[in-house]
Amino acid sequence: MQGLLNISSTYYLVSILRRQQVAQIRGSPVYVITSVGLVPLSSQSKAKRSIEQSKKEIRAESSKPTSDPDVGYDSSADEGSYHSDGHVTDNTSVGSTLLSPPYDTARRKYQDETGSVAQDVISSRGQYGRFAERWFSRKGWTTERRRAQGMSADTVGRQKDSQTKEQSSLGEVKDCYREPSRYSQQGQVSTVAPEEFTPTKDATSTLLPKLLRTTKMLFASRSFFFSYDYDITRRVGDPMIKSPTLPLHRTVDPIFFWNHHLALPFIENGDHAYVLPVMQGFIGQRTFSINPTSSKDPATKISKAGEDIEHIIKAQNPPEAELTRLLTLISRRSVLRPGLRYLRRGVDEEGHTANSVETEQILSKASWSPSEKIYSFTQYRGSIPLFFSQSPYAFKPVPVLQRSFATNHAAFKRHFSTLISRYGDVQIALLVDKHGGEAEIGHQYEEHTERLIDEDGITGIKPGFEWFDFHAVCRGMRFENVSILIDTLSNTLDKFGTTVELEGQISSQQKGVLRTNCMDCLDRTNVVQSACGSKALENQLKEEGAQVWFNSLWADNGDAISKQYSSTAALKGDFTRTRKRDYRGALNDLGLTLSRYYNNIVNDYFSQAAIDYLLGNVTEQVFEEFEANMMSKDPSISMQTVRTNAIDTSSKIVIADQSEDLVGAWTLLTPQEPNTVRTFPFEEVVLLLTDAALYAVRFDWISEKVSSFERVDLTSITGISYGTYITSILTATQTDEDKNIGLVINYRPGKEDISRVNTRSLSTAVRQDSKTDSDPDSARTAAIANLFDPSDSGLSLPGLSGRKPSPIQDLKLLAFKALPARSSLASAKDYDKSMNVSEKQLVSNVCDNIRRTAYGEENGSDTGLSGGFVKEKEIVSLKEARKSTGYLEQWSHELKKLVWA
Repeated sequence: MQGLLNISSTYYLVSILRRQQVAQIRGSPVYVITSVGLVPLSSQSKAKRSIEQSKKEIRAESSKPTSDPDVGYDSSADEGSYHSDGHVTDNTSVGSTLLSPPYDTARRKYQDETGSVAQDVISSRGQYGRFAERWFSRKGWTTERRRAQGMSADTVGRQKDSQTKEQSSLGEVKDCYREPSRYSQQGQVSTVAPEEFTPTKDATSTLLPKLLRTTKMLFASRSFFFSYDYDITRRVGDPMIKSPTLPLHRTVDPIFFWNHHLALPFIENGDHAYVLPVMQGFIGQRTFSINPTSSKDPATKISKAGEDIEHIIKAQNPPEAELTRLLTLISRRSVLRPGLRYLRRGVDEEGHTANSVETEQILSKASWSPSEKIYSFTQYRGSIPLFFSQSPYAFKPVPVLQRSFATNHAAFKRHFSTLISRYGDVQIALLVDKHGGEAEIGHQYEEHTERLIDEDGITGIKPGFEWFDFHAVCRGMRFENVSILIDTLSNTLDKFGTTVELEGQISSQQKGVLRTNCMDCLDRTNVVQSACGSKALENQLKEEGAQVWFNSLWADNGDAISKQYSSTAALKGDFTRTRKRDYRGALNDLGLTLSRYYNNIVNDYFSQAAIDYLLGNVTEQVFEEFEANMMSKDPSISMQTVRTNAIDTSSKIVIADQSEDLVGAWTLLTPQEPNTVRTFPFEEVVLLLTDAALYAVRFDWISEKVSSFERVDLTSITGISYGTYITSILTATQTDEDKNIGLVINYRPGKEDISRVNTRSLSTAVRQDSKTDSDPDSARTAAIANLFDPSDSGLSLPGLSGRKPSPIQDLKLLAFKALPARSSLASAKDYDKSMNVSEKQLVSNVCDNIRRTAYGEENGSDTGLSGGFVKEKEIVSLKEARKSTGYLEQWSHELKKLVWA
């Protein structure tokens, strides 16, 4: 089994239902997962129903005719069955034998053994969420439908129910899920009119069915492999930990252990027998024999080439094993920076790149005899190790470089430090275009490599760099021109050599690795890697030839890696498979390109969130973020570090007067249009407070530069208002009045106030003056007047020269909203634990710091936030937000949910 999936306070046992043997390495079978089951552990009866349903599905599929004998199951067997090829099928994976220990553990932990599950849910005040409410109530689905229509769940509760006890119990459960906005201060529930838009309360429960479907589809995609007694995560020659007392999960390479997070409950509980490490990637084998003839034609020297698993297993048994050779191809996909095409690009701060795959080609005798040499040749692919992004909405998006040169170079060095410590020397093969949209990122890659070489590399090892413009050299479908690159790299590849094992000892070790990448690290990379693998094999066979079946093996590998990253087979696969290219291959590539485009903009967003959750990189809050934005954040990018750097950069640039001391600094949200409260979109800005002024800094988070800033002298501030700041009502999180808090700073522009915009250098764009500045926008003026009473318009700070009160029209404002206090990151590294404060506490802290700095400690201590300078007042109430949200916006969001969620 693969582990436990914990979602909405309910555990699901992820177990393997069907498998298929795809290889046999050193006598150990290797399997690909073809079907998984998710068994709910919230009750024994539900678990049994799920198991019985899984058995029915297996029997139904087994009764269907199939051309592959390795996929079938004997429906009459409950304990497993044997096939003619000798491998065992696993009907027991859904049976009580494997389920009982983990089920008992989970049951003891999450359920009272003396009571029913319904009682447990009720006594826990509905800890299993709305999904449990649906299952444990005959009215559950009706309740949910009425709730989704904006009707009060209490309305359903008023309906007559013959079973009084059930009605009473469900009343307690439903009370736990009423929206906070429907409670008055006295605790009375107010009904919501049916025509009002009411977002779903629990995003995780809403998306639970989709998450379960996505999980099953992901693990059943024929891209996850395992072996019961052989470590498929390590290369030949890797220092393996071999101990009969250690379980397999303790010896595997952790960067290829894909179900580690799911298996963690078993590991921590000591149930090591139930932990089966699973690796994503590709494993394939081919057998062939070499005729001992003196023919000069290499094609006549190959015989008995076998692709089906029965032939491969039979060839590894005497007497054929001594005459047959075996080619094994293993691609291992890293769990570090995992994800899908345009949603995971480039590098993270730890130096891990997207779509990182280690591919090992193993040549051996089919007998795997220790007295015979075993050859291993390893290659590596991974995204360009720089911070960049590409829009999934463009058909051919241009890479957009992000972050500063120094930040990029630090991650760049970490990446190559990891590669060099793992493989030795590194030779870069860059396949992007030298002209057009890809050229700039290629030049940056080259520049960072040159800088690394100038710095004497990593521990004296300097990576090689070769830029091969694949599209230009191979234009006109002349992909055979890739041989030009192979010839260029020939001396380097010969120097790297291959790993050779003889008599259980490593007689020769591969001294370096070829790191190949294009933009996606898929199509062009597949062609080049297969050519390099062919060269290595030819060297090992002394040019005895082995081309026909070898191409199909590499083509299968390319398709598998491509499906895992882009959800389609690889482009240019016809050339990799047949070494020929024609118009039919080009038309097929066009269809695949359109499929990729559709997946990029529709399917990938939720799939990415699911992958991050299954790997333990994010918490359930990722689904709240997805419901609000229909996308999720990249958990490998530490926004806390980015924000700290932004504050540091901003303070150095915008605070020109060296005599000003920095008092406080925060990152907040603000409307993109200045001097407004409700305009969209909102952007993240830096707010700096010195002992003389406030600085509202608009920061370019991509290039890490200051875009513009506005300086407001503290003497110009007339008052501050803080309170509820609802900017959207489309989701439950966005309507939570405790989490949506902001502040508005009202000020009267003076001569000391400036605004500057960064063109090439920061230059003064606007010189504000109280005599000339006015706001003609009546709506904007009304908003300001609504925030502050007319009697407050003439407020001045004690000890400062007063001015005559000006009309409301002379007032301007700065509106800010607190960022979410909770992070979806599992490690919570995005937020400083020492500042674990709520949104309201953060805003109060900002207001208090401004007040104390403006008034001074001796005066500020008696004034308090309730004084005239700082007032608690709703900025945009929930009622106002409902009025300002049109039906088109609501329908648009519901349409997005229909498509994406």
